[in-house]
Amino acid sequence: MNNKILVTYTSRTGWTVGVAEAIGKTLAESGARVDVLPMRDVKDLSAYDAIVAGSGINGAAWRPEAMHWIRDHQTELKRKRFAAFLVCMTLAMKNGEQYRSHVASWLDPVRALVRPVSEGLFAGGLDIRKVPTFKDRLGFRLSVLFGVWKEGDHRDWNAIRKWAMELKPLLSV
Repeated sequence: MNNKILVTYTSRTGWTVGVAEAIGKTLAESGARVDVLPMRDVKDLSAYDAIVAGSGINGAAWRPEAMHWIRDHQTELKRKRFAAFLVCMTLAMKNGEQYRSHVASWLDPVRALVRPVSEGLFAGGLDIRKVPTFKDRLGFRLSVLFGVWKEGDHRDWNAIRKWAMELKPLLSV
């Protein structure tokens, strides 16, 4: 696998950063040349043969800046191998796996612009101190109080690495 892969992401509270880094590390360990960069730092895709893009979820949707990035690069993304992932707390809920198909629908706007060769759906984490707005902090505190979520890191590193390993042949040129 000699191609160059970009793993790019956007995140509000940082959980998606770690997921992107783990995906990049797994791909690099397989021999790929990989850059892991925030979407805001990626203006040109010409150096890459494949793109893996991910976003944290806010309000059952990819972050607005991630959707803007996809729209801005849509033409070029359609010419490259493209995979998408999301990171959300819904999958960290008790029995969160039962919502997996619903969570997958949150990628519909991405699919409408560019068809991914693969999609990763991962639980994130919750540190209420990192939530930027008072309203959202209050909502999360109430959700924790009522047992909807638990604070902490709920990322499944084995599932993340497994998905990245499965990406290898799909992203090869």
